[in-house]
Amino acid sequence: MMSEMNAAVLHGKEDLRLERIAVPEAGHGEIVVQVGAALTCGTDLKVYRRGYHAMMLKPPILFGHELAGVVTQVGPGATKFTRGDRVVALNSAPCDKCYFCGRGQQNLCEDLLFNNGAYAEFIRIPSRIVEKNTLTIPDSIPFEHAALTEPLACVVRGLEESGAKAGDSMIVIGAGPIGLMFMHVAELAGVDVIAVVKRQDQVATAKLFGARQVVQIGTEDAVEAARALTPEGRGADIVIEAVATPATWHWAVEMVRKGGVVNFFGGPPSGTKVQLDTNRLHYGDITLKASFHHTPQTCRTAFDLITSGRFKCAEAITGRVGLDEVPAVFAAMMTRSGGVREIKTAVFPGGVR
Repeated sequence: MMSEMNAAVLHGKEDLRLERIAVPEAGHGEIVVQVGAALTCGTDLKVYRRGYHAMMLKPPILFGHELAGVVTQVGPGATKFTRGDRVVALNSAPCDKCYFCGRGQQNLCEDLLFNNGAYAEFIRIPSRIVEKNTLTIPDSIPFEHAALTEPLACVVRGLEESGAKAGDSMIVIGAGPIGLMFMHVAELAGVDVIAVVKRQDQVATAKLFGARQVVQIGTEDAVEAARALTPEGRGADIVIEAVATPATWHWAVEMVRKGGVVNFFGGPPSGTKVQLDTNRLHYGDITLKASFHHTPQTCRTAFDLITSGRFKCAEAITGRVGLDEVPAVFAAMMTRSGGVREIKTAVFPGGVR
């Protein structure tokens, strides 16, 4: 086996470098996976822009967290997988022992173990993730589709936590990868989706991913236009905020009906503050909540959506690059110069097929 490999290493703010580093070795209960495909992600872009992530990583550190590939090494005590298995390894696993895990909130685990390093030829999977959050991929599912499991698991949990059911109306603010996934999963659940998007090229994409109606901001008052599309103009049963700005948090509260639910899904920068209309919240009996991360159960629900063929995986992947192009891809994502309708870029360390 090779002793060195190529890997993307984050050194700081907008400083991502391809480097030669040692191929990881599997310790007790661990496996090493040869990365078949890794996917770009909005969280990775935020980390790239800021140069760190308070919970997950401090530079210099291996980068990327959505991946699937083939097991090449099995450490002592790891019994669930063998060499040659096709797997998707999630980016975290809970302890299942702490206060939050004991209350069914594994996403808030006090010892949530994260793993990064997907933009590389090989990645080591810690034993806890091997045991609790690594899944075997059917031969018919491409690696890049299986790698969608992690972001989709976060979205599935967000939809479940919002109490969405067939026949509900839902407004989704934002048409980035997460917003589009929300539209699609909601549509699959029988929810009537209205999308609020920024750019003209996102209108058709939102419809492709399940929005029945689309409001483009800048062309009309977003709140008025979105509410006008809901039954009797009363607002949506559920509003999903997937942009993470104070302005869109305000919109979400204005777009929901009395007795409805707002899910602030986007993660704003630390220190962000908003002021909300207390009168509207109280007398409107509005539920405000936020959803962070995923649980082992929502990972499996998302994986089933992908492997069943119900989720539009191919449409979610709009770019395909080799590992050497990763630094340029992130630079392009900062300026949106990579093309008009980029959603997810698949990175193939073995070369683009």
